[in-house]
Amino acid sequence: MELIPQVLVEKKIFLIRGRRLMLDRDLAELYGVETKVLNQAVKRNLNRFPEDFMFQLTPEEAVEFSRSQFVTLKRGQNIKYLPYAFTENGVAMLSTVLNSERAVEVNIQIMRTFTRLREMLLTHKDLQRKIDDMEKKYDAQFKGVFDAIRQLMTPPVLKKGKIGFRREPDK
Repeated sequence: MELIPQVLVEKKIFLIRGRRLMLDRDLAELYGVETKVLNQAVKRNLNRFPEDFMFQLTPEEAVEFSRSQFVTLKRGQNIKYLPYAFTENGVAMLSTVLNSERAVEVNIQIMRTFTRLREMLLTHKDLQRKIDDMEKKYDAQFKGVFDAIRQLMTPPVLKKGKIGFRREPDK
């Protein structure tokens, strides 16, 4: 039995600075604690969270991800606290600082989701490589077919006549 649906976890994983990350507020929601409580536990154990495990978003990133979470800020309104973003390793470390059974169970589900996303990405790359290999291998054999398809895809060039009336010669 899943504690949290995998789809819900997937929706909370973002690509920020080229890394797949989860935000502190989303993790707190999944763990069933306040964001403040989660961040306090992290701050008490900062030595466990190097920069490749966790970092704070810039004000621009924070505004972008606040808007994407259906929480639209009014013009001129500031975010009080910049959110923290956790990598997969940072999320794994969270279960060691949040000493609860739910934290352990939620972490297991999150780790499974990260693994599934990684496997999907590898499968996608493998499939793309196979298609590229097939194109190289069969390109010469199917050159005629590809050329015919390209000709069919190219729209015909229509010759346009002059606009206006033509005067008939006198008889």
